[in-house]
Amino acid sequence: MNATGPRAFPRRRYGAGPLHLVLLAASFALAGYAGVRLLAGDWLGVVIWFAGAALVHDLVLVPLYASADLLLRRCLGRRRPASVNYVRVPAFLSALLLLVWFPLITRQAERYEPASGLSPDVFLANWLLITAALFLASALWFVVRAVLARRRDTKVRPSASH
Repeated sequence: MNATGPRAFPRRRYGAGPLHLVLLAASFALAGYAGVRLLAGDWLGVVIWFAGAALVHDLVLVPLYASADLLLRRCLGRRRPASVNYVRVPAFLSALLLLVWFPLITRQAERYEPASGLSPDVFLANWLLITAALFLASALWFVVRAVLARRRDTKVRPSASH
């Protein structure tokens, strides 16, 4: 493969292929468009929101969930390092739902009920039930995988009489 041809130039200079660059630019354009439309032309608000979101994520959330993940890995021990994923996945999905529905879960959406005719009172209970169901499904999947792995190990293990 020729590493000096015209097709290799973007990968050498950018670090990824041209399709990656196009998709990344399109996602930034879409996010910018959505920010401008949602904040009705308040450019200062858009800039503050994006900068604030980046700062809060990098300075508050990353250390918080990195510390929680480190604590979780230490509690589970080194015996089964992949077992931490059975906690990570439902926790991530629950946090994502909380992020999306935060105003309704915390009952801070004053305009929701008049606009939709629905009460926001059920969102907290629904989110808690969904979170419990996610963790329950993950725990059941962990148990099933552990039982299947144990059965496979006992079948594969050769007998001492051969």
